[in-house]
Amino acid sequence: MEELHRVCKNFTRHDKKTRTILLCEMLEYTNVFLEAAFRAEGYSFETLKNPVKDRTLALRYISSDYCYPTVLILAQFLEYLESGERDPEEITFMEPQAGGACRAGNIYNLLQRVLYRMAEQGQLEYAQIPVISLNLMGEEKHTGFHITPSLLSGGIAAACYGDLIMCLYQQVKPYEQNPGETDRIRSQVEKKLCESIRRHRNGRHTREKNYRYACEVFSKVPVKPGKKKRVGITGEIYMKYSKLGNDDIESFLLRQGMEPYSGGFVNYCLYLVDTERYKAEKYQHNPIMAKACAFVLHRLCEAQKHLLTVIGETDRFQTDLPFPELKEKVQGILAEGCNTGDGWLIAAEVIQYVEKGCGSVLILHPFGCLVSHVCERGILQRLHARFPDVSIQTIEYDYDQSKTLRESRILLAIS
Repeated sequence: MEELHRVCKNFTRHDKKTRTILLCEMLEYTNVFLEAAFRAEGYSFETLKNPVKDRTLALRYISSDYCYPTVLILAQFLEYLESGERDPEEITFMEPQAGGACRAGNIYNLLQRVLYRMAEQGQLEYAQIPVISLNLMGEEKHTGFHITPSLLSGGIAAACYGDLIMCLYQQVKPYEQNPGETDRIRSQVEKKLCESIRRHRNGRHTREKNYRYACEVFSKVPVKPGKKKRVGITGEIYMKYSKLGNDDIESFLLRQGMEPYSGGFVNYCLYLVDTERYKAEKYQHNPIMAKACAFVLHRLCEAQKHLLTVIGETDRFQTDLPFPELKEKVQGILAEGCNTGDGWLIAAEVIQYVEKGCGSVLILHPFGCLVSHVCERGILQRLHARFPDVSIQTIEYDYDQSKTLRESRILLAIS
């Protein structure tokens, strides 16, 4: 077993030339730009797009006590292996890790264990598959994979472009006169922005030029008059952004004649950096780390400000609140120190949605996520007291749950 561990662990410089890195489907609007950012650095990189037919597949190797995102992510990796689309010696798995108390942060180690176990059962080729941890803390290093300044710049551009497309798409799609035109425009804009990332054109002026281009193109889509009911979507990060995780709740709401609204991924990134700053100041008493986090936080806030300013120049589109303003919204609801998992960010987004005109807010959380049960259900009483006329409901997801029952709950919440 120890020999298998040594074979499996490292992603080498040679692997960079011969293997394709596969990332789980997680960020619906950002994935395509992340692919461009990694490819610009010489990696063969893809996001898994295979639908998971058997959501219990991972339970062959792990306990059913694991949270739903863990079960689903592992099932997607395992179904890809069973498909035989690529040989094991041609692929590498990548799993993001944000740290904190979330059990899903252990998927990296869990995936390695599953591969070792499959090798023990006779499928020795699976022991040759490296597993990369995508994190900014320098953990689980690999000789063939490094987060360079260039890759980080491309990642920031990817996050901003993902928020841009989501913001524009969600405000145009519900009202389009010609079915499918918004999707065509989205594809057109994504290709242009991806090309910019691949050419390492990620500076502020280029990004702002691309923001204006996207706003202009989406603004030209013919729309129907009127205003539909707006429904806010927040919750655990995977459930909120992954079509696989939330059963494409955005399309479901569109079919019900609603306008879905999801807060941007950039605010989640800022929340993570701010959480590390808070821990360094209050718990670790590490002024150097605190200053470093404060510097990164400032630079990311500036990047977000540029994005929101350009979108705000149009009379057509609403934007998220800047991170500092969003953080202020939870005063009286949660303390800044409530930053385990998605922490105070969920409460802040609920308040943002209500102030932006949402008549209903759905808080999505997975079964088995203790953090979500505490941080999401725990805020409901105070939120209901502050907004008695707004429907704010939690929606739970699990691998053996009835889809019809869950959709019925959603319909009740938005009615």
